[in-house]
Amino acid sequence: MPFVLLALAIGCEVCATSCLKLTDGYTRLWPTVAVAVGYVLSFVFLGRALTRIPVSLAYAVWSGVGTAAVAAIGATAFGEHLGRLQWAGIALIVAGVVVLNLRGAH
Repeated sequence: MPFVLLALAIGCEVCATSCLKLTDGYTRLWPTVAVAVGYVLSFVFLGRALTRIPVSLAYAVWSGVGTAAVAAIGATAFGEHLGRLQWAGIALIVAGVVVLNLRGAH
């Protein structure tokens, strides 16, 4: 169950961050509401997940997966260009999260 809560936290954070682009500098009401609700839910779910998952692991997964997902959404939904170097950076973030997860295997 804690990893389901972590996945929900990531999903809410990714949705909220993606909606930031749609707020037009917080001048559009509903995207702004979506951002606020998404971030509040994200931290609620993350806080609940932290009762069973170490903070170092949970935060690494939350921030790493969130960063990679938002970058991919920016490229696909908003037409933001990501070159090879940017994709390599995202791969390094994902690799770092995997390495942090290996800590628990020993």
